[in-house]
Amino acid sequence: MKSLFLVQTKRVFLTCAALATGAALTSLAQAQSAFRVTTIPEEAATEQVRKFTPLASYLEKALGVKVEFTPVSDYPAAVETLVNKKVDLVWFGGFTFVQANLRSGGKVVPLAQREEDTKFQSVFIAKTDSGIKSLADMKGKQISFGSQSSTSGHLMPRSFLLQANINPEKDFRRIAYSGAHDATIASVVSGKVDAAALDITVWKKFVTESKVDTKAVDVFFTTPGYFNYNWSVHADMPAAMQAKVKAALLALDPANPEHAEILKLNRATRYIATTPDNYKGLEAAARSAGLL
Repeated sequence: MKSLFLVQTKRVFLTCAALATGAALTSLAQAQSAFRVTTIPEEAATEQVRKFTPLASYLEKALGVKVEFTPVSDYPAAVETLVNKKVDLVWFGGFTFVQANLRSGGKVVPLAQREEDTKFQSVFIAKTDSGIKSLADMKGKQISFGSQSSTSGHLMPRSFLLQANINPEKDFRRIAYSGAHDATIASVVSGKVDAAALDITVWKKFVTESKVDTKAVDVFFTTPGYFNYNWSVHADMPAAMQAKVKAALLALDPANPEHAEILKLNRATRYIATTPDNYKGLEAAARSAGLL
């Protein structure tokens, strides 16, 4: 009787174990079947979720798979998640794309960029009563960039400063890195720094939404244009899926009200195709600035 009880108990245990294993495998399969999206944290996580959740919903319909958008903590994390294939699609700045492509041995594929990214610009801002009216006026001051890996908040502003014979490490009293463009604006508004550089589209958004008083803080220098952001995938993604993702991004139509809202949130007029060659200039600028 005892033997029969032990046999029955063992059967129950094995059945439960099998069910648990099956549930775990199902859960893993579901997790792996999700199409994972993230972006560089150019703004606060709450803003990223607000901006990109509608796009994730659109992609879910277009791709016919579950799409999950998850913010990351910093720019290097965005690079590593795609290099290590922990995500499927990433919104990179031009410099983070270069970093990811080098880090992966050339296995990052840029699919699409905003039309605005073909002639992107950075702005330098300061308090209007600071006396800072030119790049040269920044000498001896406390200056903030965004993230060290930011194209528009660090690499290209630094590149244009060097072209103007201004060496940040030698000519500025202090250099701070805010980590995000909205934090950069706040650092000037609060007086923590005297001047700062950031993404022109974030600045325009803040002005349009009356989140900054241009009588108190305003732009004193706008850089020439350069290539910037893109949506990238890992080269190991099946070619058919790459084509499907690219087609979905390029199909966003400003004449369609639903699409127009997504484009507006992404600060885009529309998405266009892009290639790795568009970012060679950024790689050269990063090497010249000693950032690679």
